[in-house]
Amino acid sequence: MSIEDKMNIDERRKYLFKMQRRYRKADRKEKGRLLDEMETITGMDRKYLVRLISGDLRRKARAQQRGRVYGPEVDDALRVIDESYDYICAERLTPNLVWMTQHLARHGEIVLTDELVAKMAQISVSTVGRIQSRIRQDQPRRPRRRRGRSRNLTQGIPMRKIPWDVRIPGRFETDLVYHSGPDASGEFMCTLQVIDVATGWSERFAVLGRSYLVMKHAFLVILRRLPFPVIEIHPDNGSEFLNYHMIRFWGDIVQGVELSRSRPFHKNDNRNVEQKNFTLVRAYLGDDRLDSVAQVLAANEIYHKMGVYYNLFQPVMHLTEKQTIYEDGQPVHVKRRYDEALTPFDRLCKTDAILPEHQQQLETLRDRINPRRLIQGIYDDIERLFALPGAVPGVTENVYRTLEQNLDSEKGDDDLFNFAFNRTPIRDEDELGSS
Repeated sequence: MSIEDKMNIDERRKYLFKMQRRYRKADRKEKGRLLDEMETITGMDRKYLVRLISGDLRRKARAQQRGRVYGPEVDDALRVIDESYDYICAERLTPNLVWMTQHLARHGEIVLTDELVAKMAQISVSTVGRIQSRIRQDQPRRPRRRRGRSRNLTQGIPMRKIPWDVRIPGRFETDLVYHSGPDASGEFMCTLQVIDVATGWSERFAVLGRSYLVMKHAFLVILRRLPFPVIEIHPDNGSEFLNYHMIRFWGDIVQGVELSRSRPFHKNDNRNVEQKNFTLVRAYLGDDRLDSVAQVLAANEIYHKMGVYYNLFQPVMHLTEKQTIYEDGQPVHVKRRYDEALTPFDRLCKTDAILPEHQQQLETLRDRINPRRLIQGIYDDIERLFALPGAVPGVTENVYRTLEQNLDSEKGDDDLFNFAFNRTPIRDEDELGSS
């Protein structure tokens, strides 16, 4: 609650109840002074204050309760939409209700009527929040599993953080999430995640270990999935990102990409990807150890579907304004304002970064996908992943089996997901020789 927020009705009644005793004991002059004070504090009309303070301040129940404006048909539709959006907050859900209602109706999940569309268009965020809290009581959400290099090498790489208000897509924060469990010995699965600051577009790829072989392969897969070119890659100071081979990769093999890095011990410099490390990785795969080839391949099937789901269907809210509130010259509060919730794809379409043919491809893909079935399939795949055995102690896993043989035609269980955009210039490493 902000210190500048107005008093609500309950707070005003509590205040007036305290003042009522003083008011009744005061003389005429003192009553006038108390009324001045109450008028200033509460912002209420003076005559209305006199009526309130002279009577009973206890709130009375309505003689006739209001009927429900949004009936069971809205509850039923919101239950399906809430599940399709994987139970996001009301602030992100409400601006997209009409579109998702019509979209799910085309897939046979909702019976569409003009009255239902009209109610979805007029319903408020607070009402959606109340309905969500009620319908989730008998339909709980699905459980998620929670949770040394040369100084000269990095001297030329600038340290900074990408501005929060950047509007041009292509500036990516990136990080590596370890799936080692309580024991960090040996080789284990890691998740490479990249987040575009301007649009919220996100991609993930699982690798076995942290060698240059798998890191290079993961970045090449992600680069070919992105429907817009990369301008900047912004990792932390981990040795898996900043070593001779990776610096060469971003300079010679992948061309035209700016490489920057976070300041040491400043996690907020990578705030977007650090937040998504939990919501898009840990919340799904938890903190268990994953260290076999089969588990890595299964995780990449999940991440491929998650890329489609979160980029095409999950709305995100972006910060548009920050205002620091001061008291006595000292900052006491930061007031933040956010824009309307839109999917990363919708945000991308408002820019010139995506080609018209790529936009048409993704719009066709989104129209053909049932998001409710897609998120159910993701959770089913997660259950299958954790049913797979881990690596046998003492037996070496073949990391080459985790590499996709043909990057331009990625494998998937559905042809809908097979896209290779490849907007970032990439050279063949063999052409560079041994230099």
